[in-house]
Amino acid sequence: MTTSVTNTAATATTATATTTSKKSGWDSLGAGDFLKLLTAQLQNQDPTQPTDNIQMVTQLAQFSSLSNSTSMAETLKTISDQLATLNSKFA
Repeated sequence: MTTSVTNTAATATTATATTTSKKSGWDSLGAGDFLKLLTAQLQNQDPTQPTDNIQMVTQLAQFSSLSNSTSMAETLKTISDQLATLNSKFA
């Protein structure tokens, strides 16, 4: 029995090539891009050597932290804009 192993990095790059071509740089990658990469990684892993659980949990934790930071930055931007609007009304 022959097992076909594909290069996960190449597959992940291909999976996001169309997404990143419309955007400008790494800063614009989002949750959908992460899920595409994760799905491609899981689909193309070697069944005899599955992905290390510690790596998977680490990646999920990093993404969660990044998502929370992005959300907090957006909230702070909204508050800042609202305060600037109030300040201009009373100045």
